[in-house]
Amino acid sequence: MTQSRALLAGATLSLVGFIALAALAAPNDSFDLDRTVRGMVQMLRHDSLHPAMEAVSVLGAGSGLIPLIALGSAVLWRSRRRWAVGLPAFMAGTGALQLLTKWAIDRPRPNELPWGFPSGHVLSVVVFFGIVIYLVYLSCPARSRRCLASAMCAGVVLAVAASRLYLEAHWLSDVVGGFLVGLAYLLLCIWFLDRRRPVAALAQGPPAA
Repeated sequence: MTQSRALLAGATLSLVGFIALAALAAPNDSFDLDRTVRGMVQMLRHDSLHPAMEAVSVLGAGSGLIPLIALGSAVLWRSRRRWAVGLPAFMAGTGALQLLTKWAIDRPRPNELPWGFPSGHVLSVVVFFGIVIYLVYLSCPARSRRCLASAMCAGVVLAVAASRLYLEAHWLSDVVGGFLVGLAYLLLCIWFLDRRRPVAALAQGPPAA
């Protein structure tokens, strides 16, 4: 399977999973698993953890992402100009995507505020840090560094997801929905921007460690 087909297949599977979860979530305030996880998280809540969780959560908000997007575009401008332009455009698309999906599902959050599904914070960090992982994979020759960068990015995504649960901003299914739709959108972004890369470059892949 070529890279292009693999990206489209992954995006399709993620989108199907999201649609299935959305169909189940739309008529329900929460699932049994959502309430179970919320109860477990509440047992771990402590006043000393609130500042850290709020700080981590900011990474998925506009105030945290906009500086990261600007920095990423500046770093990419000389070596990968298409991505330097594409990164802010794709991230703007995540805002439109989350507004559309939240409006369509219209599911309340654990704190009773509206528009909980899917988690926009998780959607955004999946796309941003997924792009970072992909670009590191393309440009970094050392396998150990690629693995380290990927682990760090994945850790940030998991930390943001955990913070949204801790702050009672989302149910577990909201977080999973954000991950699924974010992954589908991420794979489509990569497919769209890199579909014109030379076949030889795609076949060669990153340099060996």
